[in-house]
Amino acid sequence: MSIFKYAVNPHEGEPCPTLSLTSPAQGKKAARFHSGMEGYKPTPLVSLDALASQLGLGKLWIKDESHRFGLNAFKALGGSYAMAKYLCRRLDIPLDEKAFDILRSQDTLAKLGQITFVTATDGNHGRGVAWSARLLGHKAVVYMPAGTAAERLENIRAQGAQADIMDFNYDDCVRLASRMADEQGWVLVQDTAWEGYEDIPTGIMQGYCTMAGEAAEQMAPLSPTHLFLQAGVGSMAGAVAGYFAARFEDAPPVTVVVEPDRADCHYRTALADDGKLHFVTGDMNSMMAGLCCGEPCTISWEILKCRARAFVSCGDEYSARGMRLLGRPLAGDEKIISGESGAVTAGVIHGIMTEPALAELKATLGLDESSRVLLISTEGDTDRENYRKILAGD
Repeated sequence: MSIFKYAVNPHEGEPCPTLSLTSPAQGKKAARFHSGMEGYKPTPLVSLDALASQLGLGKLWIKDESHRFGLNAFKALGGSYAMAKYLCRRLDIPLDEKAFDILRSQDTLAKLGQITFVTATDGNHGRGVAWSARLLGHKAVVYMPAGTAAERLENIRAQGAQADIMDFNYDDCVRLASRMADEQGWVLVQDTAWEGYEDIPTGIMQGYCTMAGEAAEQMAPLSPTHLFLQAGVGSMAGAVAGYFAARFEDAPPVTVVVEPDRADCHYRTALADDGKLHFVTGDMNSMMAGLCCGEPCTISWEILKCRARAFVSCGDEYSARGMRLLGRPLAGDEKIISGESGAVTAGVIHGIMTEPALAELKATLGLDESSRVLLISTEGDTDRENYRKILAGD
């Protein structure tokens, strides 16, 4: 039986005081820094015209982040930018296209000494932090939740980080990373926020705006009418939704936030609609490991609660459907290798457009042959064994 629940947001369109945090101006600043980084180039925006036609959509684009920095996921955009902001602030130097080379110079390292950055991750964020720390000449310590695939652990260790799988969930790993930062004098680089810890999470979200800006330029002169964005803590979803709402303020795209049903804190918060954040605790054993986060990022929630039209909670079967749709494409469409967390939005848009039980949601979202939908494949096959298993199924 397929699991698909949704909550329509009555607060869509209300004023959002924090929208400027992820504005196009902020995106340009982040892109300026990233352009000076080793290995930077925009990732592909693929138009799946055959699938769009089959589903009754005008356009269906997918941003393929498996090509980002050779890391098979988008996350390094956020971690690298937030770390660079922190270091540039300490040095009192501009955060621009020259910053990367300055930060990794021997003179800079002599001034700063070697810093240890610490984080918790389901895989991709920690790999990006470890990669960034290595390039900048610093250390990284990474904590990972129970059930993490061994391949994701080894990918992080390959970047020179100290990384370990713990015997508790993601949110408890975040608490451990925060405590160790306090005790050891390390710098916490976490993509979620709470009261008193907001500067670095904001920097991470601003780093993701490079990706949003690339997509907007690549689809010009067209713009998306709809965004489908997956959420773990929600920092990517909030950043991209905020960027596009600010860039196309006269006609902001309809935004749908998608989560695994076993870690659906945004859906639960929207459904309750009581002004409080609602957490998911205990085991969150969806195969969408990168989205198995039980507590929303406070900064991104402030954007999503005003910009999202609906919050979707779905089972792993929608992720598997998306992986197969992208990995075994229709004739004429390009193949995209998309992992469990990257492909779920493709499975969800397919479900909405084809399942009679979801006709009401389709109407609420205004999806039809004139719709131009943007998806982001946030990761490639970061668990290759499971990817092969899913692609081989029906």
